[in-house]
Amino acid sequence: MDFQKGQISISEELNIVRLVILGGPGAGKGTQAQLLCSNLGIPCLDIGQILRQSIISETEVGRQAKPYVEQGELVPDEIMIQFVRQQLLEPNVAKGWLLDGYPRTAFQAEELDFLLEDLEQQLNWAIYFNVPEMVLKKRSLERSRADDQLRIIERRIELFYQRTIPILEYYEPRGRLLDINGDQPPEQIHQAICQHLSLTPN
Repeated sequence: MDFQKGQISISEELNIVRLVILGGPGAGKGTQAQLLCSNLGIPCLDIGQILRQSIISETEVGRQAKPYVEQGELVPDEIMIQFVRQQLLEPNVAKGWLLDGYPRTAFQAEELDFLLEDLEQQLNWAIYFNVPEMVLKKRSLERSRADDQLRIIERRIELFYQRTIPILEYYEPRGRLLDINGDQPPEQIHQAICQHLSLTPN
């Protein structure tokens, strides 16, 4: 795989690409993840959704994570790291993947690199959707999920700026950060990403 800052060439022979998407609640990560995964033919690992399903199914990880999720807090690293490891060992991710909702701290970003090294994999890009705080709040309030109450939304955004923004400082000097203006129509965002990834938008 050929790496360059600002552009990536995806090997046609291997067709393997591994991406992380970053952004605050309401940044549009889910929409762009679906578009990208459709374009690349890779699975989207929506860690938040998978974790919520684990809570509903009352798995061991779900029971451990439930009190943190209900309060809008981040699930402890030791729980999340093992949870993500389980997802990256699934057979359907052998040809690449996109992680949505993880890492959420600089420590988790570093731990993810250690995990990928152990799995003999490598992250290509961390794609950051740069969206103003007021837009994040407005979008989040417009969503209909039961846990999207104003108090929880404000807490999530606060945690995002406190703990997730430092991830940018982790990936940027490593030449793996792609900063995208997320305050524009979804189709324009997708087109901008595809230009950087040398893809033709669907």
